Amino acid sequence: MLIRISLIVAIIAGLAVGVLNFVTVKDKITTLQTDLSTTKDTLAKTQSKLSKTEKDLASTRSQLEETNKILVATFTERDTAVQTAETAVKRATQLTEELTKTKQERDDAQANLAAYKATGFDPGQILTLGKTLKQTQDEVQAVKDENRLFVRRIKKLETELAIYKTPEFIVALPASLKGKILVSDPKWDFVVLDVGENQGVLEHGEFLVNRNGSLVAKVRVTSVQKDRSIANVLPGWKLGEVLEGDQVIPAHPASS
Repeated sequence: MLIRISLIVAIIAGLAVGVLNFVTVKDKITTLQTDLSTTKDTLAKTQSKLSKTEKDLASTRSQLEETNKILVATFTERDTAVQTAETAVKRATQLTEELTKTKQERDDAQANLAAYKATGFDPGQILTLGKTLKQTQDEVQAVKDENRLFVRRIKKLETELAIYKTPEFIVALPASLKGKILVSDPKWDFVVLDVGENQGVLEHGEFLVNRNGSLVAKVRVTSVQKDRSIANVLPGWKLGEVLEGDQVIPAHPASS
């Protein structure tokens, strides 16, 4: 009997513990359900905010891209405007220079016109006078050339006459006359000079041959051409070998 009572008491106690555990678990389940519902609500709100944030971000990106496009277009327009302004400044400077030049040409033309009017001649007469003046200048130059030729011939004849009368006559050459040896023949002791009648060389004129400031020989002209002359090396005056390129100066320069 005692065992039956103990068993009943144990069963009742177990039931009591089970009921207590059920109540406790129920409370926990209720709490978990409440927490789950709250978490779902929070998650839904968070997802809604995230979605809104993503939309805002996409809108911001779109606005940023549009702003970048506007900025690039603005920079391009600015560069184009700057370039246009620089071109305009250069063009304005060029036009100013051209205007100044045109004004100067106009002033010169007006001065020339005034000078023409002051002469009392018309343009046709002035043109004729210009042609006549040019022709006269050409004729004067031709006369001068002929005079120089005559002077050379007279000088040559005077020299030949003087040598004929006085074999020891010294032929003077222009003091400024300078030349060089073009050809040297050591076998026959003659040379070719790069100066001639046009430079004032006369037959029987004598030159001193020097190299680097040192006297090499003395030569006497035997034949004169327009821009060349031939000379013989004088015996007793050959102090060294006469070479092509050696310099020559008058041995007896004229005083005037």
